[in-house]
Parts: sequence; C-alpha cells; structure tokens
Amino acid sequence: MSSVKTGFYEKDGVRLRYQEVGSGFPLLAIPGGGLNSRIVNWPNAVINMMEEAKAEFRVITMDQRNATNGESTGPVPADKPWDAFANDQLALMDHLGVRQFLFFGNCIGGSFALKLMERAPDRIVGAVISQPIGFRPEDPEVMVNHSRVGWAKEFRERKPEVPMAIIETYLQNLFRARSDFVFSVSRDFARNCQTPILVLPDDTPAHAYQTCVDIASLAPNAEVTVYPWKEPPELKARTIDRVCKFLKAHAR
Repeated sequence: MSSVKTGFYEKDGVRLRYQEVGSGFPLLAIPGGGLNSRIVNWPNAVINMMEEAKAEFRVITMDQRNATNGESTGPVPADKPWDAFANDQLALMDHLGVRQFLFFGNCIGGSFALKLMERAPDRIVGAVISQPIGFRPEDPEVMVNHSRVGWAKEFRERKPEVPMAIIETYLQNLFRARSDFVFSVSRDFARNCQTPILVLPDDTPAHAYQTCVDIASLAPNAEVTVYPWKEPPELKARTIDRVCKFLKAHAR
C-alpha cells in the first residue's frame, strides 16, 4: 500500500508544498483550479491522478504559489508569471532529484505543461493535457474575471500589503499579454513542439473546446480523446485507461 509523503521546499523567498505517492517513473501531476491549483483539489477532480497512477508511477503534486487554502507561498510574480510557475515546478523536480518526467495537467495545468515544454524540452518526455484553459474570443475576459473573483479577492484579504496594481499587472501578463490560444506559449511554439501530447477536451467558459482542437491540430505529436468522455462511466473508465497507457508508453 502506497503511503503519501508530504514535504516543503524553499528557495529565494518561495516555499513550495508538495506530496509524493507511489514509485516508478516520475509523473508531475498538477490539479485544476486556475490560480487555486492545490493538492486538496484532487479528490474532487474528474481524474484523480494521485489515485489512478500511484500503482505504476512516482506521482508528485504540489500547491501552486499563493493558491487559496494552499501552503505554497511567495512573491506575486507580476512581470513573468508563466515563467515563475515553470521555475517553481522545475526547482521542485530538481530538489527531488528528478531529471526527466511525465506530466499530467488539468485546467491551468495545460498551460503549465506547454510552458514547461518550451522551457525544458529535454525534461518533459510526454504530457497529458486535460480540460485545458484557453482564450475565448467571444468572452476574452473570462479568465481575468474568474481570477479576480476566485483568487484575487481572497489573496488581498490575506496579503493586503500587496497593491492591487501588482495583482492587475499579474493578471494582465497571465491572460491578456498573449490573449490567444493557451496564454503561456504561442501557436508557433506548438507547431514545432515535438513532445508527445494526449489532449482530453472539455467545453466550459474557462475550458474552451476550440483550444483543445488547436493543441491537437498544431502539435505534431499530439493525439486527442473523444469528446465528451466523462459520461457514461464506461467511457470515462476507458479514457482513464488510455491516459495510463499513454503515460506508460512514454516513460523512459
């Protein structure tokens, strides 16, 4: 029976809480929740990778920096937020002695995945992008508005010393500076990305179906599941099985 190990890693004013379970090839699994991506979200996730993958992988997960009710903290990286998240994730894997790893990212985790592929293409050997966030031209402010209500309000209550101007710059550089596609990387990068990718589509205000189609169409080594896939239970089970087979096929 696998036991869960919880730890903290600190560097340059950033404190990251992480958990590990299982053994085998490393898999960094990032839960959904937008800027509130945190470990406690897993039990309610459509796919709980901490449970589904622990029998065959060393599953590593973490609270993202400054997530509400998470335990990872640090400065608000207003100027280059996507790089800061990638730095946190890579620093944690370095701390754990992991060079190459698989990636499972739900929701905002899809944008994290592509940023990691851009920053460290030799380290990510395969990625599952599940229900990714993406730009909606018919509702261009959906991610900014969601983050203001769902994250910024509570963060300011905890950290009133952080000026609202910093928060606005942060959200600007997350979701408006590159107001297209997945926000964190360009379509040109996706066209040239050689990392194997499996896309699990969704279609909600924050999870644009067209973004899923675009990732699967642009990335040369991408494949995509059927949509919808969460119901009935038999189809969801087959989708989870496909995810696990994809990950095993690309473990080195």
